[in-house]
Amino acid sequence: MEMPLVSIVTINYDHSEVTAELLKSLRNVTYPELEIIVVDNNSPNDDPEILSVSFPEIQLIRSDENLGFAGGNNLGIRKAKGKYILLLNNDTEVDPGFLEPLVAKLESDPTIGAVSPKIRFFSTPDTLQYAGFTPLNPYTIRSTGRGYGIRDTGQFEQDAPTAYLHGAAMMVPVEVIRKVGLLAECYFLYYEELDWSERIRNAGYRLLYIHNSLVFHKESISTGKMSPMKTYYMNRARLLYLRRNVTGLKFPVAVLYQLFIAIPKNALKFLFERNPGHFTAYRQAVLWHVKHLSAKNIHSDPTF
Repeated sequence: MEMPLVSIVTINYDHSEVTAELLKSLRNVTYPELEIIVVDNNSPNDDPEILSVSFPEIQLIRSDENLGFAGGNNLGIRKAKGKYILLLNNDTEVDPGFLEPLVAKLESDPTIGAVSPKIRFFSTPDTLQYAGFTPLNPYTIRSTGRGYGIRDTGQFEQDAPTAYLHGAAMMVPVEVIRKVGLLAECYFLYYEELDWSERIRNAGYRLLYIHNSLVFHKESISTGKMSPMKTYYMNRARLLYLRRNVTGLKFPVAVLYQLFIAIPKNALKFLFERNPGHFTAYRQAVLWHVKHLSAKNIHSDPTF
């Protein structure tokens, strides 16, 4: 197999110690041709220069502002020199041989537009987080993860089509990025990879889950597993995805479902659970769309 250059892009935000654990695991990777780009998203309480000192092999890019997941990764992609771009969350650690299967699959078939590895939870390393996604329901804007939360006993040991990539680890050829554009920066956090997957599939490419590439995910280090910040960005992004990707007669039905079922249900849930912080965050997420109802920039994608 040819060994084209792979550019690994990861984002650091106030957690250099977590990023350092990823970089340590990348030092054990067996694939020989790679560059590692760390984008610091203007960390307010962290000095990322320690990463350059401890890991001189990396390229550290310091952003002047917090660009979010999409903007930070786009900054790294623009600096990358590889044939393939691997976006890898800083709260992951990798199996030493995880890159070869991803590259081999993309090299074998130009109709494959992107791939994601098998992902297990770091805290319970025999438990699956990702072995592919089902298509999003156009009304609820939710999907189901294949294998999510169950013990990995070898039941997903074949490469398989997936509706969406996983944002924690996804490899895309530069040629594909040039055709479909970069990640949509209007999201800031969450749903960017689902939107990107949609655009890659609409361009005629296939997306695959790769069974023999393994990554371990610590999950939600920067935002918190159940924080109001996560509630805000997750729900804001869900409605953004609807506005950008649901079309035809499904669009008005989806809007009515959100207005009269999903939004009241979720708001009441936070109230009954006595979670005022989450209720406020959810309310702000919905109001963001009211304030930006006619915004045209949510339908634009940055180019590479």
